[in-house]
Amino acid sequence: MDVNKLQELRELVEFLKANEIAEFDMEQDDLKVRIKFAGEPQAAAGGVDLAHLSRLMASAPAAASAPVAAVPAVVVESAPAAAPAETLHEVKSPIVGTFYESPSPGTPSFVNVGDQVEVGQVLCIVEAMKLMNEIESDVAGEVVKRIATSGQPVEYGQPLFAIKAR
Repeated sequence: MDVNKLQELRELVEFLKANEIAEFDMEQDDLKVRIKFAGEPQAAAGGVDLAHLSRLMASAPAAASAPVAAVPAVVVESAPAAAPAETLHEVKSPIVGTFYESPSPGTPSFVNVGDQVEVGQVLCIVEAMKLMNEIESDVAGEVVKRIATSGQPVEYGQPLFAIKAR
C-alpha cells in the first residue's frame, strides 16, 4: 500500500469517527477494507455528509461508487438496532470465534427461545483457537431471540441473544 492510499485511509477513518459511523465496508480493485469501531455504536441518523465522503473516495484512484452507497446502508442498519436495545437486553460476544448453541453436536441447546434464564446461566459456547468459552447470561429473564447461528463465526461485540429482562 503506497503512502497516498494510506493517507486517504487515515482521512476516511477520521471522517467515519467524526460522523459516528460504527461500521464501513469498501472494495476497490484488489483492495478490500472493513472498518468496525469497538464500543456502543452511536448512529448518525442523517448527519453524514455524503458529498464529503464522495470527494474523499473519488480522490482514491479507480474509486467506485459502491463504497459511497455502502454508507447509507450502514447508517440505516444501525438505526433499527437502537429500538430493540431500549426494551431488550442483548448478550454480546466477548470474543471473536465460532458460535455453538449446544455443548456438542446432537445434544440439546443450552437455551431455547422462550426459556427463562438466570444470571450466570450458560447460554452458548464461542470457540476461539480451539478453546471452548462458555458465554453466560448477565441478566435474568426470558430468551426472546437467538441472533447468532450455530456453527457460524461471530465478532467481538456481536449480539448473540436478545433477553427480556425481569
